[in-house]
Amino acid sequence: MGATGQRRLSSLPAAAAAPLLLLLVVSSWSQAAAAAPVWTTALEKHVAFFDTDNDGIVSFSETEQGLRAIGLGAIEAAASATLINGAIGPKTRPENATTSRFDIYIANIHKGIHGSDSGSYDAQGRFVPAKFNDIFAKYAKVKPNALNEDELGEMRTANRKEGDFKGWAASKAEWGMLYSLAKDKDGFLQKDTARSVYDGSLFAKLAKKVASSGN
Repeated sequence: MGATGQRRLSSLPAAAAAPLLLLLVVSSWSQAAAAAPVWTTALEKHVAFFDTDNDGIVSFSETEQGLRAIGLGAIEAAASATLINGAIGPKTRPENATTSRFDIYIANIHKGIHGSDSGSYDAQGRFVPAKFNDIFAKYAKVKPNALNEDELGEMRTANRKEGDFKGWAASKAEWGMLYSLAKDKDGFLQKDTARSVYDGSLFAKLAKKVASSGN
């Protein structure tokens, strides 16, 4: 943004400037999409939403900014980015890397897959439809294509591997965040909504929703 644009933005009331800033963030992601690397697995696409400069690396600040854009508050976004990049960054880091250990390398994101999960990603980060469908076949009891909070908890508990405390915590954090951000007005996480998180397409939808709401 040039100096003239900055002066115009600074002259706006705070209530009007905040939504505009979010719109600018979403716009920057849309404009950069054409130059983005071509990712091959669903897990790579899932993470690539946060790679705002399209360099194949997701920094701590990019994760934090992306989490804010999809609806997390400042404190929660900072804490979540610390946990996410702190846990995954070292696992995806190439041996000859000179960047921060908090940087996540998207090409190696499959190395950051944790245990005690649903198996909807395979070891290479590819989406496994059968495993995803099993989630709803086994645990969606109130509604056939949606999960409430208790059913999500039951699913996470059933997937726990003995002694895998890090996997338990990661699964709880991931599904808890998804449920909080994407549940419907009746408190259900719809199957189609959950499916869209696996390739990251949900994130763009959430960012547009947040921007349009002015939050």
